[in-house]
Amino acid sequence: MGNGIAHVCALGGFDVMLHDVNVDRIESGLATINGNMARQVSSGRISEEERQAALGRISGCPTLPGLGEVDLVIESAVENETVKREIYKALCPVLKPEALLSTNTSSISITRLAASTDRPERFIGIHFMNPVPVMELVELVRGIATEDATFETARTFVDELGKTIAVSEDFPAFMVNRILLPMINEAVYVLYEGVGSVEAIDTAMRLGARHPMGPLELADFIGLDTCLSIMQVLYEGLADSKYRPCPLLVKYVEAGWLGRKAQRGFYDYRGETPVPTR
Repeated sequence: MGNGIAHVCALGGFDVMLHDVNVDRIESGLATINGNMARQVSSGRISEEERQAALGRISGCPTLPGLGEVDLVIESAVENETVKREIYKALCPVLKPEALLSTNTSSISITRLAASTDRPERFIGIHFMNPVPVMELVELVRGIATEDATFETARTFVDELGKTIAVSEDFPAFMVNRILLPMINEAVYVLYEGVGSVEAIDTAMRLGARHPMGPLELADFIGLDTCLSIMQVLYEGLADSKYRPCPLLVKYVEAGWLGRKAQRGFYDYRGETPVPTR
């Protein structure tokens, strides 16, 4: 997500600094951006001149103090509240007082995250969809302390990226994932209960509901650990049994079968063609 956000921000004309705790991942992210922009040139979506200009706006930033003069930080770490809080604890002291801090969380309370920082009034949720260069939507989510000026600045920023904004209230998983992830979780239950195979479930939803990809294929694309984290946020935040994560989803995550990024999930991606694992 981080390299995708950097990608669209640079194409939007913004200077971008890409930070990660692992320097190798910064280099990997920059290489991914370069490759993705090259594909956009090949497809005619951008020109080679636009690609070169955008790449010139992106630089790696291996240390947090290097972010001291930025105007906006978009945190896009793993969907884990403890991890995010630790990042803010280390990040806030190096930021200038007027800098805005945002999170790309897809489910965690903006109000609660903001309260763990030194600038809750300048904190906001800017939730991009994955893959960021392709998906048009951004959810804007303000916490209880988010000032109007912060919200308007974030709105203007997203508008300049050419994205479409949907404003959500600060409830668990917001709008998109409040609807999407229970559907995916139900598809896993259908598999768990033996109603259909992986291939049958995905085929049924592609052809029967006109979805561009089946829910289990989509879960693998998102990452099964992320799917589980969001379902846990929904289950704990709304205290409703209908959001209980499917035991099979839990088992896959425990096995390290996290989807495409781990080469195995509901499909096995280690061969030339993905093969269902159940």
